[in-house]
Amino acid sequence: MRIVVIGHGMVGSRFAADLVEADPEARVTVLGQEDHDPYNRVMLSSLVAGTVDPGALTLAAPRHERVQVLRGVSAVRLDRGRRVVLDSRGREHPYDRAVLATGSAPRIPEIPGVWADGQLVGGVSALKDLDDARRIIASTLRADQAVVLGAGVLGLEVATGLAARGLEVTLVHHRDRLMERQLDPDASEIARSSVERLGIRVVMGTGAAGVDAPGGRLQRVQLTDGAEIPAQLLVLCAGTVPHADLAEESGLTCENGVVVGYDLATAEDPAVFAIGDCAQPPGGASGLVAQGWEQSRQLVHALARRPGALSATPPGRELMRVKAVGFALVTMGRIDRPAPTAHALRSVRMSDPYGGRYTEVVVHDGHLIAATVIGDEEIAATLGAAFTRRTPVPRDPVHLLARPLSGQGAAAVRPVAERGDAETICQCNGVTKGVLCAAIRSGCSTPAELSDATRAGTGCGTCTGDLTALLESRAAAANGETVSAAVGAVL
Repeated sequence: MRIVVIGHGMVGSRFAADLVEADPEARVTVLGQEDHDPYNRVMLSSLVAGTVDPGALTLAAPRHERVQVLRGVSAVRLDRGRRVVLDSRGREHPYDRAVLATGSAPRIPEIPGVWADGQLVGGVSALKDLDDARRIIASTLRADQAVVLGAGVLGLEVATGLAARGLEVTLVHHRDRLMERQLDPDASEIARSSVERLGIRVVMGTGAAGVDAPGGRLQRVQLTDGAEIPAQLLVLCAGTVPHADLAEESGLTCENGVVVGYDLATAEDPAVFAIGDCAQPPGGASGLVAQGWEQSRQLVHALARRPGALSATPPGRELMRVKAVGFALVTMGRIDRPAPTAHALRSVRMSDPYGGRYTEVVVHDGHLIAATVIGDEEIAATLGAAFTRRTPVPRDPVHLLARPLSGQGAAAVRPVAERGDAETICQCNGVTKGVLCAAIRSGCSTPAELSDATRAGTGCGTCTGDLTALLESRAAAANGETVSAAVGAVL
């Protein structure tokens, strides 16, 4: 079976690698627009902040005799009638199945002055790929003042990262609250105060009206309220748009992405599938890589003709950690506020503006189904464990906030060495402690080797501390056994 995968990012590269392992008859061609191996886009903001090294972003590329990866080669036409993909070099790639994993592009607002000769002027950049990150880092070397446009998740991460590099940062947002999709007004106000404590100026309810860039180099950002901000760096964090042009031009239905069914196939053509950021599955897309990886897993399962039905991966069960440098912010699930009924979800919140803390939890049938945590790493970890593992919690949610007094809160997160082998350590990839221990027994001795062997830590990166702790505990246990054996021999 000939498979052509269009896209060599986090989702497309994983799909290709997994498919040839699962199906001995599959032959895969991958077209990748970028000319390097896949990398962790989720960690680009951490690279900009200087909290990770570039090497930490590298992901394993599919290397198999039945996989051909064409780097720096894009698809320019999907001919569904002939079942052929035409690439940017003019070559054709016949397929039995085509998989669109084209991802998304940054949304560039229409701001007068940001374009010159078909390119963004010097000092202006989005943050979507590795080249963007390198461009921003290079700009920080000659910039003292920066403006970040957009205060969603990425905007907060970029703003706090640039501030950590010593820049004077202004965060501009056109809405009346930060992260309006995830935070209510009270939570947003505490997040805002946390950002301002880091020395970042926050301007709400306005946008960019234009820029001054004499000689092609940014000097000033003009706002719609008439204000002007001196800046040598402007980072556009205004959301993304799915890369769906190729699909639309071939006659496939596209709305907020390429429309696919529960089987991830397009309605017009059962031989063409879409996964990741470019896809619009039933129930909608979350924009998180975990959903794309789950879609990849399910499609591999189906194409390899393994028994079992496919189902959509609905948004709403996601845990999102904002990688803000300087304060903790975690959201889990969706917090809706229906009218009170006898069977309504039980919700309670704690707001501490002075201390920069906010926690809201939603409990139903003895399980935590949603939460928002700001400014408290410990409770974020504890509630995150209860949320992802679906462990029982008190039916009265107040106990989750008053855990030191009641003793009835969610179970505290145990050190990784004390957890059972069946417990999941890497939520993005579903890697259990047992799998990690088996990899250590097979010779893995560093977090990077564990990631290569199991894929743990290749998503949001928040489990890398657990990987290090597990390696240290196993090494300590091995040293203890060696010492005990030596003492026994002497005795």
